[in-house]
Amino acid sequence: MSHLKELLLILLVIALRNCEANPTADQTGEDGSTNLLGKSPSPLDECDSEMIGFELITGYVFSSPNNVIDSIPGTLMLTDCLETCQGNESCQSVNYETGLCVLFESNADLLPGALTKSQFPVFTIYAQKSCLGVKPCERAWCIDRVQNYRLTNYVKSQQIVGSRQECLELCLGETEYACRSANYNNATGDCELSSMDRLTLAGSSSFVTAEGYDYMENNCIEEPTKLCEFKKLNGRILKTVDSVYQDVGSVDECRELCLSSPYRCHSYDYGDTGEMVCRLSHHSRATLSDIQEPYLEVPEAATYELSSCYNVSIDCRSGDMVARIQTSKLFDGKIYAKGSPNSCVRDVNNSLEFELSMAYDNLECNVRKNGLGRYVNDVVIQHHDKIVTSSDLGLAVTCQYDLTNKSVTNEVDLGVQGDINNVATHDIIVDSPNVAMRITDRNGEDMMQSAEVGDPLALKFEILDRNSPYEIFVRELVAMDGVDSSEIVLIDSDGCPTDHFIMGPIYKSAQSGKALLSHFDAFKFPSSDMVQFRALVTPCMPSCEPVQCDQDDSEGQLRSVISYGRRRRRRSTDQSQQDLLLQQTIQITDKFGFQKDGNKTALKESVYISDDFNTGLCVNLPALMVATIIFLATQIAIIAVWTFICQRRKVSDKLCQDTISIPSQLSASRTDSLCKLYENGYSHSRRF
Repeated sequence: MSHLKELLLILLVIALRNCEANPTADQTGEDGSTNLLGKSPSPLDECDSEMIGFELITGYVFSSPNNVIDSIPGTLMLTDCLETCQGNESCQSVNYETGLCVLFESNADLLPGALTKSQFPVFTIYAQKSCLGVKPCERAWCIDRVQNYRLTNYVKSQQIVGSRQECLELCLGETEYACRSANYNNATGDCELSSMDRLTLAGSSSFVTAEGYDYMENNCIEEPTKLCEFKKLNGRILKTVDSVYQDVGSVDECRELCLSSPYRCHSYDYGDTGEMVCRLSHHSRATLSDIQEPYLEVPEAATYELSSCYNVSIDCRSGDMVARIQTSKLFDGKIYAKGSPNSCVRDVNNSLEFELSMAYDNLECNVRKNGLGRYVNDVVIQHHDKIVTSSDLGLAVTCQYDLTNKSVTNEVDLGVQGDINNVATHDIIVDSPNVAMRITDRNGEDMMQSAEVGDPLALKFEILDRNSPYEIFVRELVAMDGVDSSEIVLIDSDGCPTDHFIMGPIYKSAQSGKALLSHFDAFKFPSSDMVQFRALVTPCMPSCEPVQCDQDDSEGQLRSVISYGRRRRRRSTDQSQQDLLLQQTIQITDKFGFQKDGNKTALKESVYISDDFNTGLCVNLPALMVATIIFLATQIAIIAVWTFICQRRKVSDKLCQDTISIPSQLSASRTDSLCKLYENGYSHSRRF
């Protein structure tokens, strides 16, 4: 931690020294700027304060020492820097780094040659004050601009305008749809408006370099902020941030500061630059593709990036309830009723808004009546087409009716309820060589009986005999749902991951060359808590060659990874029998917090014994043990009953044989009936 503080201090000292090396001058500078005593009138002088807005360019610095108004070291908030400029009539632009704010009386439109890229390794944010023809929003700035870039394929409307400012004013003033961004061609004046931006299209290839274009992103757009998910980016923190807060009690408080910030905050870090220090930024990897190395590499640090947010509204109508969802990132998946994933479902194809209608009299949607005029249901927003992952959301929706009024509430519980049982599994063993597949923690150590969606797990393939001359590779790894025969291929026939967001490549364990691991986050199928894994494992001698797999990383770039899965080579008939089929089952529960059954977990323990690929016997050990116990208990009960009957019969016979003084008027038949009473369990006193 100390080396990080020293690095940040060095960067601040460098910035201050650069500022001191370029003092304010009284004469015209080499950049052609006008001196302080003879400045030209500015259009901002007559501008209404409510019409002033700021335009940001990240990664650029305005170099005009003769136009410096003030240098303010120790500025930890970009918003404070902009407010200082707005309150100064002479200020037209600022340079901002974390800890330094520099005010200028000129701008890059008047002195275009003075705006250059920030010098590596730091990056600066340049902000320019403008008098707009459309009233800007109350946020700290209204536009983020990227020079020589363009957003393609999502043009909503376009027209020819006279300037870049006219183009951004068209976007800010658009009322027919939400204009999130605009492209402006400086040569032709072509202005392209779009309902998408870099955040909604994160991970796509739509944001591209385009010489002569300016990409402008609308910071005034209203985006969902209710149900937000942040992804942890380990080992990196931003060099320049927008806000630095001290004495923040927890990482959760830091998260709330991000969600309530006066700009569209998309990342934060906590405690990495100092104790109880929270840093916020409107940037994330999706908005920093044009910046050279914007992150500091710090192994123990982490940045939390906003993945997506959801606003949920419930429309309670006379015959149905409609869940309407608005998301901050383009959604491609489905929404369905929790208990009816196949019959009450809506497929969503690349949309920011979608809905699910659930009729009260529709048994397929399983809407439940909970009291007088109260209807409830559970809804799942699922990103993947087949499986439930940690990115998915569960919503408990409610409609309440009375005679005259209608009230709508929606409740969300994304927490974990109940305890997860201790972890353990049983090996699945096959011959030649003996290979086990286990579901373990990320280190391949503790075996898992059950888990919850999103838990970090690993599949471990291991040769049990450490002295075996073989190594193994894996192919055709499939996850299956035993309820409705759903399945998803995780490792293809070439041995490569089909979707690295679900399961990573297969690699050798650091502890043993006889073991392979593949990391994944726990997932489940919508209709069942049981997930069964099946894989083909092929031994090779003396070693296995890995396969090279191409896949997209989190920034949309193609990269190669090594995986110890590989397509099976052509072999003779005898050698083809060496392919081993392995299976394992684990119970995985969702995280949505809906009401669960009393039984939390149930592990299917099985041993697979195989002489070759085609024959095998699968024995369910718990079922066998339960059946044995029941059989023994039944036998004991039968013996006990038989013993009891025999003893009673002996007692009865003895009573009948005893010498009893019986009045002469009683016949022998009376004696027979007395014996029958005892045999039938008669318990009253005998009277003769």
